[in-house]
Amino acid sequence: MESCGKAVSCVPAAFLLLHLGLISSMAHQHEFQTGLAGGEVTLNCTGILPDSKLPRDTVVHWKYYDTPLWYMEKGRSWKKPAFNADRFVIKMQYKQLWVRNLKLSDAGIYTCEYGTHKVRTSLHIFKLMISLDGHFLQNEVPELILMQNSSSPLLDLRITLFDSNNNTVMPELQNKSRQKYIMNLKKLEAVDSGTWVCQVHSDSPLIDQNIPFAVKVLGFQNPNLERKYATVDSSVILSWHLNTQKIKWKEGFTGQLNWKQQESANPHELLDFNVTAQGQLHETKKSSNFLFEIPERKPESTIEVKLPKVHFNHSGQYQCQLEYQGRHAQSKIELVVMKVSAKPVGPLSRGANMTLTCQVSGPLQPNAYLRWERVNGTKMDIKNSKHNEVKLEVNISVAGLWSCHLIEDSDRKISLHYHVEEAAVWTNYVIIGASVGGSLLVFALGCLCIISNISWQRRRQRAKRMAQARQHLLENKTCQCQHRLKK
Repeated sequence: MESCGKAVSCVPAAFLLLHLGLISSMAHQHEFQTGLAGGEVTLNCTGILPDSKLPRDTVVHWKYYDTPLWYMEKGRSWKKPAFNADRFVIKMQYKQLWVRNLKLSDAGIYTCEYGTHKVRTSLHIFKLMISLDGHFLQNEVPELILMQNSSSPLLDLRITLFDSNNNTVMPELQNKSRQKYIMNLKKLEAVDSGTWVCQVHSDSPLIDQNIPFAVKVLGFQNPNLERKYATVDSSVILSWHLNTQKIKWKEGFTGQLNWKQQESANPHELLDFNVTAQGQLHETKKSSNFLFEIPERKPESTIEVKLPKVHFNHSGQYQCQLEYQGRHAQSKIELVVMKVSAKPVGPLSRGANMTLTCQVSGPLQPNAYLRWERVNGTKMDIKNSKHNEVKLEVNISVAGLWSCHLIEDSDRKISLHYHVEEAAVWTNYVIIGASVGGSLLVFALGCLCIISNISWQRRRQRAKRMAQARQHLLENKTCQCQHRLKK
């Protein structure tokens, strides 16, 4: 009987221990949650009944580590001194703790206690900072800093970045401690404006946190260096398109447009401008020696100049430069000008030759060359320039319309025509007659010169003989006089 009693008493004892263990595991829950500095997070009091069904005598406590934040008893609630009313809110329905405007120092252990239950939440905080408040000029390299704080040892994180076009960007890690990761991003272009994502990953505890951040890149929608072509005496418009409207840039900035004919030459300021925070553009013309116009009608956020009549020396680099908070960004347009000439100028006579010259103002691209050809001509009427030649001459004997092309990658960038007129038939006769007449005239003049020279030579010899005769006669008379005197 005793043994049986002992056996019977063992069962309730074992059952009681198991029951207490279950109660203990159910009463203490551990949760893990992440938050972003500047953001918000809601910490749950898991398992608690909704407010309408919660017994009135239930006592609820919220603590940060061991510091009381808030508690409720018999339907009444009290906020403790550590409870920051500006940032902490209790959602009464399920007694959730809502924390706004998170800070790194908010990381730690938060405990919700009610009855025999304890819910411990470990809050892990990330803080992401970007240099210059996310406002950049093109070609600048942002610095990104990721910080973390937690109640437990800090995690070894894997970081992946995605740009505004969802392309993966491999950052250059400058400094790595588990508390702070400092990274340099890529050199920015105007098209990189938008929302980027910093993806943070940890295996234990498992974290896959996407942290978005805004990047605004002020610059030009033009390429850094653009090449534009024009012919002498034509008109050309040079335009720089700012991306201020597209990225909703809300800061004022200034800029200027300069021109220089050669890389080593001193720049000439053509105009300066400023853009207000409201996006209004104001331009001021600076140069009086350079003939250009500022078009009245043009797209918004566009710097534009018009050369109404291009001269060969208008070629060179036109640079538009932005200035914002002492930093600069620029975009260049290289203007290449073409001209053609003929020697001799005028109609081409039958059987005569003429030299046509085509010239561009600056060095050509490695894949570019000049070509002379006669419209509706043959392959014999085509001549190409050699590598790096900026001047091409062709000797022609056939009249017609001749064209000079600048060709780049089989694409004709610019063409200039020269019409060679054929001299009329009567003009040819006049020219032949003039040539024959000129030859006869030259022959006649030559004969006249020869005859005149012979006559002059004869007169000179006759005068010389007469002088000699007079001299001889004088000498004879002198001798006779002396002989008579002696007698």
